[in-house]
Amino acid sequence: MTNVIEIDGVELHYTCQGSGKPLILMHGWGCDHSTVASIASVAENYCTVYSVDFPGFGESPEPDSVWGVEAYTNLVEKMVSRLQLEAPVLIGHSFGGRVGILYASRNPVNKLILVDAAGVKPHRSLRYYYKVYSFKLGKRLARLFLGKNKAEEFIEARRRKNASSDYAQATPRMRQILSKVVNEDLCDVMPSIKAPTLLIWGENDTATPLRDAKVMERRIPDAGLVSFPGCGHYSFLDNPVQFAAVLRSFLAS
Repeated sequence: MTNVIEIDGVELHYTCQGSGKPLILMHGWGCDHSTVASIASVAENYCTVYSVDFPGFGESPEPDSVWGVEAYTNLVEKMVSRLQLEAPVLIGHSFGGRVGILYASRNPVNKLILVDAAGVKPHRSLRYYYKVYSFKLGKRLARLFLGKNKAEEFIEARRRKNASSDYAQATPRMRQILSKVVNEDLCDVMPSIKAPTLLIWGENDTATPLRDAKVMERRIPDAGLVSFPGCGHYSFLDNPVQFAAVLRSFLAS
């Protein structure tokens, strides 16, 4: 069962478990609080875990406009204020890591844990830009020559074939949000993070590669990196035993 808090007209659903200092647990794109339930089950032994469903995921309705990382972070800041949570621990996986980075760069935080986190703008190849601009040209030509209905069918088929699964499975509004947030680079705010920071990564992560973690380790003043061989973007699911051991050690320290 989830709790709900309304902030500026936005319904934010979250679960609450455990006891002790507050911890905000933030899932990745295309996921919800249930995806990171195994992290919550470890953290609840040390903290009161507030695991959110970001707007547009789980039980929280979509935003009514195209949000970026700033808007999602503002919502978490207002949640922390409304619930009177003082200097929470933050855990962010993937997209949730973006929010964690921005939040911790300008607010008091007890500890920050970034798990296969986004936040470093990806390096794009020439092939990527060729695909993007070819798709945009194809959309214009389809609408010019095929008529509205057939053009939309053609465009959607091309999108499903070439786009990422996250993009293809999203609603039109969430596609706009995804396109916005993936191009936001948070490297400039990372040096402002004062909290002890743990980076946990899968060495085979292709969504947010290990090189991103190394950039974060260099730019965040008090950061340390633990990486797991043979694990991908969901390192906490690929290697749950070692992940839990590392998390326990950091939370207990």
